[in-house]
Amino acid sequence: MTATFAVVVAVATVGVSTLAWGTVGISRLLAEFRIASPWGAPSMFYRSDEVAVLIAAHNEELVIAEAVGAARRLVPPGNVFVVSDGSSDDTVGRARRAGATAVDLVPNRGKAGAIRAGLERFGIAARFPLLLLLDADSRPRPDYLRTALPLFTDDGVVAVAGRATTAADTPRTVVGRVLTAYRERTYVCTQYLHKFGQAARGADAVAIVPGFASLYRTDVLDRIDIDAPGLSIEDFNMTFEVHAKRLGRIAFHPDCAVAETQDPATLRDYTAQVRRWSLGFWQTVRRHGVRYGLFWASVGVFAIETVVSSLVLAAALPVLLVAGLAAVAAAVVTGPAAQTAAALSAALPVGPLALAFLLVDALMTVFACALSRTRPRVWMLLFPLLRVWDALLCLRALVSAWGRPSDGRWRSPDRRPAAVAPAAGGADAVASASVSAPRRESRRRTSAAPSPGAITASPLRAAARRGGRAR
Repeated sequence: MTATFAVVVAVATVGVSTLAWGTVGISRLLAEFRIASPWGAPSMFYRSDEVAVLIAAHNEELVIAEAVGAARRLVPPGNVFVVSDGSSDDTVGRARRAGATAVDLVPNRGKAGAIRAGLERFGIAARFPLLLLLDADSRPRPDYLRTALPLFTDDGVVAVAGRATTAADTPRTVVGRVLTAYRERTYVCTQYLHKFGQAARGADAVAIVPGFASLYRTDVLDRIDIDAPGLSIEDFNMTFEVHAKRLGRIAFHPDCAVAETQDPATLRDYTAQVRRWSLGFWQTVRRHGVRYGLFWASVGVFAIETVVSSLVLAAALPVLLVAGLAAVAAAVVTGPAAQTAAALSAALPVGPLALAFLLVDALMTVFACALSRTRPRVWMLLFPLLRVWDALLCLRALVSAWGRPSDGRWRSPDRRPAAVAPAAGGADAVASASVSAPRRESRRRTSAAPSPGAITASPLRAAARRGGRAR
């Protein structure tokens, strides 16, 4: 019985999907090592001046200028567009002063509605072959396009999922540091142990192209129901639409299309964000229903596992509390009550349960710290409490998803102001890495592979240098 409880808690902490897709990811990584030198073959990719950047923002005056500046370091100034979704602050003014083409959308329609309005208002699909959807708190790294564009070498790829990482501007409060470190661990574990395997060529089961900083081919956007009614967020639904309508593959590599994002630094904002994300997932699952195929089977397994895991995690603390009280009672009281307490303590031993719950969680922290090259901290032992909180929010969202539909409008977390870096010169520098000659379509280009100095060498980044051949 003891071993059974411990195994259940351990599996719930890790997840069956994590084990399955993590194994696929390892196989993919080993396959990439067997492929010939990444410098041998040319790669097909777009130029940076063929990418439009669209930022949907709501009351983001503290960070919008930096987001625009980061975008302008990737593409020409005329390619950056901002839709202020009914903001009551100076979002539009600051976006324009930073060099973006910006409009104010009144009344606000929610993020999905703002994206749709921006596509129509600026004629993006007719003017640009690629669209980078960027959140106002996101900051694409300087090599974002240099690593992402080669993934479109495969004509079947219609979207590149960006990799999220927590911004370096660490919050001043202890709570803020704990929350952002925990979110970074979530990013690392989800993207390396799930998405990397899901994006393998034979799988094509990526569950989400995150709207914080991801690329789409614009020729498929008119077939995606971006602002489907009743949903709290758009990115899960857009991803499910790609799979449901068989529009093409979704590419992802942890060394490509990396962007930093400013995560919530207060428990209130963190709770609101997680609840909204969870609600959006369950609403999307409800909207699309059950279908055939590997992607849908993966989503189904993940959904069932998420419910079971959330129930186990939600019950973990009460079970540990009862087990602890039973152990104390067995040592203190006498008579029949002592026998009952001893039996309960034997059935629910505190040690093995706590060890299964905490040890596996600690291993996840060590794994994330190793990949993100950060030092484990003692306060990271609080992460299991946040996992329990996530589980409770997930279960609440599951119930809410079958209730009143959402209107898509949102409130951004409290932002931390940041300085705006100069935007000049970045687009030209990126464009110089992708000068090319015409091929088949006027919008597609041929170019030699990047020089060895263009991209820092690493096992995972090798796939990006191969132009996506090993995805």
